[in-house]
Amino acid sequence: MLESMANPDTIAELDRRFGVAGVASVVAGNGGLPVVRINTPQAAGDIYLHGAHITSWKPAGAQEVLFLSSRSFWEEGRAIRGGVPISFPWFADKADDPKAPAHGFVRTTAWEIESVVHSGDAVVVSMVIESSEKIRQLWPGDFRLEHRVTAGAELSMELIVTNTGASSTRFEEALHAYHNVGDVKAVQVAGLEAGRYVDKTDTMREKEQRGDITISAETDRVYLDTKTAVELIDPVVRRRIRIVKEHSLTTVVWNPWSQKAAAISDLGEGEWQSLLCIETSNVGSFAIELAPGQQHNMKATVSVAPF
Repeated sequence: MLESMANPDTIAELDRRFGVAGVASVVAGNGGLPVVRINTPQAAGDIYLHGAHITSWKPAGAQEVLFLSSRSFWEEGRAIRGGVPISFPWFADKADDPKAPAHGFVRTTAWEIESVVHSGDAVVVSMVIESSEKIRQLWPGDFRLEHRVTAGAELSMELIVTNTGASSTRFEEALHAYHNVGDVKAVQVAGLEAGRYVDKTDTMREKEQRGDITISAETDRVYLDTKTAVELIDPVVRRRIRIVKEHSLTTVVWNPWSQKAAAISDLGEGEWQSLLCIETSNVGSFAIELAPGQQHNMKATVSVAPF
């Protein structure tokens, strides 16, 4: 499916069907993959059909908000490194199958465009993926997953999961956002103070956060039972990135630091210093149980202000 989607004639047809004159077009991006390119007075952005993956969002007058690796792969079966990958229907490694792809299969699969709409000062792009015979070999649940992206002065990302099967299904989900920072060693993350978290770098021990989060070593934490907004304070770039979420009860904070980053083949040398992942999610014991016919929405809204 991805190869045909990358065909120039197919991309031209997608642009004819879904492009919005002057604000959104479907073009060939990196690796020839189709990308919805947004350019309005409020913001510019790129959303790839491969993984329904946002790789860029730049509000007017601001620096790029999302980190993107200079060595990212742009091909079928590989996730894009940076931007906002989507984890579904499991997070990290699949508990009962270590050979299954990490973070699920939707981030390495071509999605379909459902609609592109110019709404006020923003562009709303809806993309969908549904269960298929190939997907059922990895995960038996029947589902429809929509990623609805609203790109304007704010960036809104909404995952809408519908159980289209005859039995209940349980899944994890994450908007695995890579934020572009001036120096990860200088940033602070506010909003999770006094929260509990699972420290994946320390044998999954549960700990309590004291004060704002700072990054001084490899960091891989799942903050539990979190509903409040999070603020990423960046004194180098001199901005605050605020993330407000809905129907999400876990927040993941991740940076590989130098040693682990050196082993990540699709991450450029030293680039770990320019990224911090803050992930709106429902993972682990906060996974979602969905009855037949039910729908679950998880949403994150990102805004930027001067520091």
